[in-house]
Amino acid sequence: MIRTDANLDTLLTDIRSFVRERWHPLEDEIERLKEIPESIVLELRSKGYFGWSIPEKYGGLGLTAEELVLCAMELSQASVALRARVGTNTGIGSEALVADGTEEQKRRWLPRMATGELTGCLALTEPDAGSEASNIQTTARRDGDHYVLDGMKRYITNAPLADIFTVIARTDESSRGHAGLTAFIVERGPGLRTGEPYKKMGQAGSPVSDVFFENCRVPAANVIGGKEGVGFQTVMKVLNKQRMHLAALCTGPAIRMLELAVSHTMQREQFGQPVASFQLVQAMIADCRTEIFAARSMILEAARARDRGEDVALTASMCKYFASEMCGRVADRCVQMFGGAGYIADFSSIERYYRDVRLFRLYEGTSQIHQLNIAKLTLREHEKDAAR
Repeated sequence: MIRTDANLDTLLTDIRSFVRERWHPLEDEIERLKEIPESIVLELRSKGYFGWSIPEKYGGLGLTAEELVLCAMELSQASVALRARVGTNTGIGSEALVADGTEEQKRRWLPRMATGELTGCLALTEPDAGSEASNIQTTARRDGDHYVLDGMKRYITNAPLADIFTVIARTDESSRGHAGLTAFIVERGPGLRTGEPYKKMGQAGSPVSDVFFENCRVPAANVIGGKEGVGFQTVMKVLNKQRMHLAALCTGPAIRMLELAVSHTMQREQFGQPVASFQLVQAMIADCRTEIFAARSMILEAARARDRGEDVALTASMCKYFASEMCGRVADRCVQMFGGAGYIADFSSIERYYRDVRLFRLYEGTSQIHQLNIAKLTLREHEKDAAR
């Protein structure tokens, strides 16, 4: 299918309608049950939401980076559980295969990920390998035409319900840092088990848990790209795109929270007039609207650059850093605009959004890691310019 602006507009309109008409009325129930009804998952599958960034050749929509972030900004104007349910398939769960998988690997797994038949996730983080992702301790020992994986992963989104796992393990136990790391596709089965979902501050309905590998035998054919020792490079390809995607997923909730806060301040009266008429409240509205616009503009420019084939390591990091911090500031201001009602779950959903978005500044690289990365890449650029 050749996509046109009309196709994209239709998709964005469909997402907008689904979020407002189907999802928003269910948010309190999902918060209480801590799971998404199967009927909603089936609806997401029927709409093709699991396959946004998977190429059309393998049954997905094949969205460009720009199209993906526009869709993500619409989908994420809701409690985070919605975007998390499809997000690993449209992002970190499939992107390693899209970027570096062999043709056989892509044909085997991507079509079923595109339909949502399979849920994927990225198993990278470990107890001692978070911000320092190169400190991976999970091992993969070659044994004939298989590898045997041993170790554990931590904080893995969608692990409790995932069918396939993109796993980064050390195939050269004498190596250090990012050398000797290899990316695998591991199917749920003997030797792989997931822990109980964590009790989290927010994001109810989005299960996260540990993953354990205990003498887990994986066919050598499941090495992504068929090549050992390049797993770290594969992960960085995944993360550069995912950081823009996540930045968009930080911007959607900010849009939603401001929408809720503005509606509240226009209806709530104090001293005989709507709260929205007070200048200090208007200042908070202005700051929120301006920062949302800035984040959206940054993300779209970075996505377009990626679509042009440019290196976006720096801009993707800046997008994730700014958008996640922006979302936190917007959340705080919006609770403030709600007053006491913003702190009470019985009166407003804004307190749930406040809790949900706090994680954005931690995963896919903490804000502090992105500050260091942005500075490092800026200094490297300066050195190159000075050497010319």
